[in-house]
Amino acid sequence: MTSYGRRRAGLSRRTVALALPSALLGCAAPHRGTGRPGDSVVLTLLSHYASGALRTALQGPVDEWNATHDRVKVRTTAVEFSDLLTTFMVRQAAGRGADILQPYCLWTGQLVRAGVLRPAPSGHAGEIRRGYGTAAAGSASFGGRVYGYPTEAQTYALYYNRRLLREAGVGTPPRTWRELEETARRTTRRDRYGNSLVQGFGLSTYDDSTTVGLTLALLSAAGGRFVTADGRSTALDSPAGRAVLGLQRRLVDAGASDPGVNVYQAFPSGQVAMVVGAGWWTDSLKSVMGAAYRDVGVAPLPVPEPGDRPATLATGFLLGVNTACEHPAEAWEFLRWLNAEKVPVRDARVTRMSALQVSVGSLTGRADDMRALLGRGGDPNLRPFLDALAYAVPEPNGPGAQQAKSLLRKNIEALWTGQQSVAESLRAVRRQVDQEVARSW
Repeated sequence: MTSYGRRRAGLSRRTVALALPSALLGCAAPHRGTGRPGDSVVLTLLSHYASGALRTALQGPVDEWNATHDRVKVRTTAVEFSDLLTTFMVRQAAGRGADILQPYCLWTGQLVRAGVLRPAPSGHAGEIRRGYGTAAAGSASFGGRVYGYPTEAQTYALYYNRRLLREAGVGTPPRTWRELEETARRTTRRDRYGNSLVQGFGLSTYDDSTTVGLTLALLSAAGGRFVTADGRSTALDSPAGRAVLGLQRRLVDAGASDPGVNVYQAFPSGQVAMVVGAGWWTDSLKSVMGAAYRDVGVAPLPVPEPGDRPATLATGFLLGVNTACEHPAEAWEFLRWLNAEKVPVRDARVTRMSALQVSVGSLTGRADDMRALLGRGGDPNLRPFLDALAYAVPEPNGPGAQQAKSLLRKNIEALWTGQQSVAESLRAVRRQVDQEVARSW
């Protein structure tokens, strides 16, 4: 995930409104209707589906709803992901928040503390807990309460290039960290001047996913966690945390990883043999690589030792209802229709959101839907991500989660680029993140 301008809920309405571009505030307040006969309720839905296939995919079921419901209509609006949290906060402070919001689950605690998201009614919360995997439902929850229907569900696994492994004499993708290091060394190639031709394992400082997402996925595989269960302090300075950062440092020191490489470009061009990434990348790789996509394989995330239980990271988005929504019952009913009602698709019965996500190469947390859809011609590279829904660990989403993630990323990059040792990085993370997550919100 990319970074974005962060604004705290404690700012006054006037301060927030003056601090950001007027475009984020929208124009005139939307007509919401009274709900009386003859006057439709108009619900606004704000997401990051601003362009391309996702925008088209979302508009399809919205148009279907509007064509089949006379009293309640839904109008979509979108901003780029980098502006999404800021837009939520600014519009809320200005009294112009959308009725239905689609936040990144990492922000759930922050939006709850800021009074933006309302908890799901008991019937909807029960449907979410029953219908979705533990990781997806957990990502959409905070403080023991569910705040929305999970939409995208992303887990992390190992992408690898079959051709590069084969050329290095490696027949199967690694299953343990020892095998991962050995495969990374064997697939690394340099020219006679020492310039990297193939990076064995992709460590890249490009964005949050390639730094923090990768690290937290490996941390989960090692049985560790980033913050404590109560979210009030960091838990990275542990045997699992030291093992993860030590593994990364050894890969850099051995020349098998080059953090300056942009893996989003290097992996599709055959310059990276293996990389840990989220499931959303499969559709992008398919379109970028064309026929060369046949070389791409996906395997479960390697574990430290043979026989260790599998684990990885789960992230995602949710659709929830604004505390300021004047027609919450209607908003929740639309979300139930979109995310829980089953309709016939490809000779299966799945939710409209599940069909939407598979159409753009993504997943929802409804494993039964995903198996039905992927069993009828879906990309087999999505299956490891689907299987991981059963054992993935949700990304911590307390009120200070985004700032904590930014601090972790800064220290990971310092470790990879030789500015800090493993011990120094762990101490810095503990000091900086503890200060952030322990403060009063």
